[in-house]
Amino acid sequence: METKNSDFRTRSAKACLDVHLGQTLKKAACVHKAKTDKAFLKFERVEEFRALAHEVKERSLSKLPELLTRLEASVRKAGGVVHWARDASEANAIVLGIAAKNHVRSVVKGKSMVTEEIGLNKALLDTGCEVLETDLGQYIVQLANEPPSHITAPAVHKTRFQVADLFAEKLNVPRTEDIGELTLTARAALRQKFLCADMGVTGANMAVAETGSIVLVENEGNIRLTVTAPRIHVAVMGIEKVVENLDDAAVILSLLARTATGQTLSSYTSVITGPRRDGELDGPYEFHLILLDNGRSAIFSEPALREILYCLRCGHCLSVCPVYEKVGGHSYGGVYPGPMGSVLTPLLAPVGEADDLPFACTGCGACAEECPVQINIPKLLLALRAKNPKGKKGSQTFAWLAGHPGAFRAAASALRGLDPKLEKTRRAPILGRPLRAWAKNRSLPRLKKPFSKRWPNLEKELGKLRDKT
Repeated sequence: METKNSDFRTRSAKACLDVHLGQTLKKAACVHKAKTDKAFLKFERVEEFRALAHEVKERSLSKLPELLTRLEASVRKAGGVVHWARDASEANAIVLGIAAKNHVRSVVKGKSMVTEEIGLNKALLDTGCEVLETDLGQYIVQLANEPPSHITAPAVHKTRFQVADLFAEKLNVPRTEDIGELTLTARAALRQKFLCADMGVTGANMAVAETGSIVLVENEGNIRLTVTAPRIHVAVMGIEKVVENLDDAAVILSLLARTATGQTLSSYTSVITGPRRDGELDGPYEFHLILLDNGRSAIFSEPALREILYCLRCGHCLSVCPVYEKVGGHSYGGVYPGPMGSVLTPLLAPVGEADDLPFACTGCGACAEECPVQINIPKLLLALRAKNPKGKKGSQTFAWLAGHPGAFRAAASALRGLDPKLEKTRRAPILGRPLRAWAKNRSLPRLKKPFSKRWPNLEKELGKLRDKT
């Protein structure tokens, strides 16, 4: 998976200067929170189902080789074709091979982060195929020649005024800022494309090993058109998305829409099993399922990091993250932004390309508290930080001092004597550029008296307060 060259620090600093982006993201976060709060208000068994969903993903991964083998057999029994791809290059080659064999010239796509991960659009365009994103948000960012900035809301960073300008320029239509009119404009542009497309490409929210079905959730109906109108349907899925049976899928579905969009269930939830059968009036004549590894086996082999494979791609952690709310998805430089992306991107990207992302976190814990499958993202970020040699020296020094109280007190005493206002410390070359930049924008306290000496008096004051209450 490719990432942009500049680092998170540079991109996020630039994003923080964009006033319109900040306002748009803050408003989107507030709307999302209101919707999800309402969706869970009458769901009294939230924690029970979160624990159950965690168990489903944990059990599915523990049986991953077995379930994938069963899935392959079930898909083939239903008339589909299964392909295995070790990496992005193999996955793209498989799709291009299917397209070439069937003389495909036009492709419509449902929103799929995994096809973004492998760069499928570019691979198809390079062969001369027309490729059209059909999710409204994905369609907008495709017209703008931008990557998505959110997992479930790809164009969340854009205002309706920006979309109005974009449609007027790219689609040669009268400019309007009315959201309904903008939506109808996109619909008119897309509808004929569905009917003329040779191949439809989607991801998969889940695959069910027992039945060979894939599960797709959406709200616009574009995915149903993508999988039923063209004569060929290709689904690309990360191998971690398999579950054992439909009961397991139902547990995931009970939480997915609530956290992704604040709905009890998505407007369209499709369970697709194989291609069109004899006597059926719609559906593809060919169904292909591509099972993609692309680094997932390596993640699976690391017990301390394996939990990120439980991720449902609901995007909820992005919408509750204070860092994402300030800097947006493009600051992360990869396909997967926000808290889950800060874990997943460094694991999927070439070594050293995204080492700064695990540090794009305040440690507030909102992502872990809200995750529908109880992924402890802050813990995973700490595990990645520990693997990063750039961040080890300072942490190891502090850890040693914290474990040796005498040395800690001696160091603090020396610092109080030399630099009581921490003015020299801010400028000290020994701190390094990142730490100096951190100190520059913060008001650091004057070092007067160590906490260990102040604590006895504070404890007495607290005791008096407790007695009064």
